[in-house]
Amino acid sequence: MRARRARLTLLLLALGLPLCILHGTASGTVDISLIDAVGALGRYISGEGVDQDAVIIGHIRLPRTLLAMFVGAMLGMTGAAMQGLFRNPLADPSLIGVTAGAALGASIAIALAAPVVAGVGALGVVSLGAFAGGMLAVILVYKLATSGGVTSVATMLLAGIAISALSAAASNVLEFYSSNEILRRISMWRMGGLDGANYPRVAVALGATTVLAIALPRFANALNALLLGESEARYLGINIEFSKSCIVTLAAIGVGLAVALAGVIGFVGLVVPHIMRMLIGPDHRYLLPASGLAGAILLVLADTLSRTLLAPTELPVGVVTAAIGVPFFISLLRRRRDYGML
Repeated sequence: MRARRARLTLLLLALGLPLCILHGTASGTVDISLIDAVGALGRYISGEGVDQDAVIIGHIRLPRTLLAMFVGAMLGMTGAAMQGLFRNPLADPSLIGVTAGAALGASIAIALAAPVVAGVGALGVVSLGAFAGGMLAVILVYKLATSGGVTSVATMLLAGIAISALSAAASNVLEFYSSNEILRRISMWRMGGLDGANYPRVAVALGATTVLAIALPRFANALNALLLGESEARYLGINIEFSKSCIVTLAAIGVGLAVALAGVIGFVGLVVPHIMRMLIGPDHRYLLPASGLAGAILLVLADTLSRTLLAPTELPVGVVTAAIGVPFFISLLRRRRDYGML
């Protein structure tokens, strides 16, 4: 019964995602109907009769919507994987320090590259700096949590908190000595945004999402066994250390690239897997793809809201996801407290 419900949920999410993408490409400051958006997209792809609507859809809205889809999918899948690894439905991908490390790397890149690099080039430098910072933070966390070939999940959590605090302190020092212009750029980047979307970035996000969608489900049985505890999982024949290292590596790559491409976007990796777990259960064979599809839908809708809610002013998409995620997170805490779980 639960497996049938999970498959039905996956089908509905798969059918709903293209509709959300079409709605996202049609929505914006310039009002374009769904039918006109489909026609404009066809003209842009074919290269025949390219007009204003086709340029708006093909050059601006479509890459932005696709980037939102892939980033949301990465955050959703990695969030589900990390919650399974930590055996805590309130865990978040940023617990391993990747988000704070990426923020520090991006801040350093903005401060060093902005005076000499402008425009698209600066965005590329910032993305590389963010990804490098996130990877370095995760490597340090993993090294601190590993002793004698055994990685402690509890130690990894504590090390992630410590490295995140250290990265935040270093970022604060950098901001303290930055000019007003640099400080504003850092602040805007940390709010999250998809305004720098282009097809090269979409290609990178597509590649990373494909890798996660293929690799993470291979560890679904390991994650299911880990829900019982590490000792029980070993008795079931699971290679615990190999599974943990692969899951952490894949999650770090996914979150690091998501942050590098779109800035800090909170609560997607926390809220989406928890909702899916309540709907279809804890089986990661279904939970991982469902979280990816739901994360894609959520971020596409959040980006659409960020562009239309106060049009022509655009809200950072991280602000919108936080506005959605914080009330839900508080409701989760209240529910757990009422059941005596906190």
